[in-house]
Amino acid sequence: MTHILKTLAGLGILALAAGAGAGHAADFKPKQKGTIIVAARITTVAPDESGDIKTAAGVDSGLNVDVNNSTVPTLGFSYFFTDHIAVEGILGTSKHQIKAVGPSTDVEVHETWVLPPVVTLQYHFNPAGKVSPYVGAGVNYMNWYGGKDQNGFKVRLKSGLGTAVQAGVDVALKGPWSLNLDVKKVFYNTDARINDGALVSKVDLDPIVASAGIAYRF
Repeated sequence: MTHILKTLAGLGILALAAGAGAGHAADFKPKQKGTIIVAARITTVAPDESGDIKTAAGVDSGLNVDVNNSTVPTLGFSYFFTDHIAVEGILGTSKHQIKAVGPSTDVEVHETWVLPPVVTLQYHFNPAGKVSPYVGAGVNYMNWYGGKDQNGFKVRLKSGLGTAVQAGVDVALKGPWSLNLDVKKVFYNTDARINDGALVSKVDLDPIVASAGIAYRF
């Protein structure tokens, strides 16, 4: 979490500098009703997971679920219904290793991909400005696929819906191009079944989805 915030802070400083340098660009294209934005980003998905692993009878095994971070390319698509209000959808897929950890245990049990599309409704505070912050809220769907069991374990994860909040900023570069910084917090939990239900866990994943990239306005 700390390294993500430091990275975004550094990118934010670069973004403001870029915005200042672009301040005299005569061909700056502001956001307005009907604008479509396509953003290509590098995204880190950082789960903030918590989940005790229990036996089928409900006895605590002393183990917890651990899920690693993943950094991947993503695409964002936004449409402005008004000058200030837009809807955004993001597409991307990330790969994660799942471990069972405890006082004397650290073992990988499953490797899987997740397709987590997020759709948010956004409010843009300064759509005609060269530095344009926004906030948003919406829903996501976690679809687990391509799972590969590890070390003799058999793991099944339940796909399902979650919610998300969002904050970001667009910094104009030149013409229709801009730098985009975006952070989402996704709230999502899943049921994990291990070895056909011999062990179970209710896992709160709640990832931070932090992105930086370049956007183009149509």
